Amino acid sequence: MPPAPPTRRNALTGSRIRERRTVLGRKQSDLARAVGISASYLNLIEHNRRRIGGKLLVDIARELDVEPAALREGADATLYDSLQTAAQDRGPGFGPVPETDRIDELAGRFPGWTGLIAAQHKRIAGLEGLVDGLQDRLAHDPVLADTMHEVLSTVAAIRSTADILVGDPEIDPQWRARFHRNLHEEAERLSSSATAMLAHFEDPGGRSGPPSTPEESVEALFDAADHHFPEIEAGGADAIGPLLDGHDGMADAATRALAEDQLRRYAADATRLPLVDFVEAARAAEFAPEPLVALAGGDVALVLRRLAALPPGLGAPSFGLAICDAAGALIFRRRINAFSIPRFGAGCPLWPLYTALTRPMSAETTVLDLPTGAQFRAWAMCQPLGPPGFETQAVMQATMLLRPLEDTVPEGARPVGPGCALCPREACEARRVASVLG
Repeated sequence: MPPAPPTRRNALTGSRIRERRTVLGRKQSDLARAVGISASYLNLIEHNRRRIGGKLLVDIARELDVEPAALREGADATLYDSLQTAAQDRGPGFGPVPETDRIDELAGRFPGWTGLIAAQHKRIAGLEGLVDGLQDRLAHDPVLADTMHEVLSTVAAIRSTADILVGDPEIDPQWRARFHRNLHEEAERLSSSATAMLAHFEDPGGRSGPPSTPEESVEALFDAADHHFPEIEAGGADAIGPLLDGHDGMADAATRALAEDQLRRYAADATRLPLVDFVEAARAAEFAPEPLVALAGGDVALVLRRLAALPPGLGAPSFGLAICDAAGALIFRRRINAFSIPRFGAGCPLWPLYTALTRPMSAETTVLDLPTGAQFRAWAMCQPLGPPGFETQAVMQATMLLRPLEDTVPEGARPVGPGCALCPREACEARRVASVLG
């Protein structure tokens, strides 16, 4: 994996020396004397006016009881990236923008607090993912919809039978017995339906069990890897089998076949756009897709997928990804905080993901404004899976990449929602069902 950009962080070595010395309560003159330099020269170093390295850095690190790398590079790259992500994902209404240029200073002075912030952000992201998953099920799960229909039909039958029994006290005893039998049978059906619904939402043994569908299992595989697979980047498609052999939940044939299909596309993407070259170009483009399209031979969807599969620690922004087929069914997603991409059913019909289906081979970018106040830049493209041919039917897919915005929404931002069932926007011409939020 390519290293994190060192230039700016290395330039702050002097600031870290000053922070560490201050925390230890040591005078500048005492530290200078201990390492054999003048206090004035150390003052220049601490104000980042003189570069430092080699033996002098090692001597200063020894006197300050810290590793040289901690002075040279600052916060651990993983911690640094976690705090950067936490700052980006803070959401609207959370006060002033965090000073991301002072992460090293914060980590140097308060390592315990910075570790706690990073851990809490990871836990919050996991809980938000769990809430999104539950919202998906409540709004779109076909099993839940069928079971609820069965429950409501049974309740209606019970109520009708009860109304007859209560409203006609002189009913013939033979008919009364028949209605009682119907009540008993309908009550049994209601109990069975409620039990089935409960079993659908509860994994055996508690929440720690594996996901219940192939789609959920494959999504868990990608989420656990943060959508980046170094083995496949290095070994191509040959690494897929060993990778799945070592992952829980791949024993089911349907699940493994779906995982292999998704990972083969990942391997093909990595072959067409090798990571080292792509990372260098992406950094130069500040991780914007537009300048990278030429590198991919004009394949916009390939660029969007590769940006969503970048490894952590590069300083890249958080990305979300959604892919749907020509029927609008979501077949792949990378979730992102504050933007709900449903697993079942469809999202908001105003998303560029769906409008791209009406304009194949025409790339689109726009800013999306969610009801919560969060804003995202979105890029979308609809194109065939493979090259067209005279004897083949083009299979179209639409791809949408999401990137959170920190600034105020520009003029012309598109109001969208998470999907009609969970969207509070009342005056929307695209609404197809009433919101469950009331």
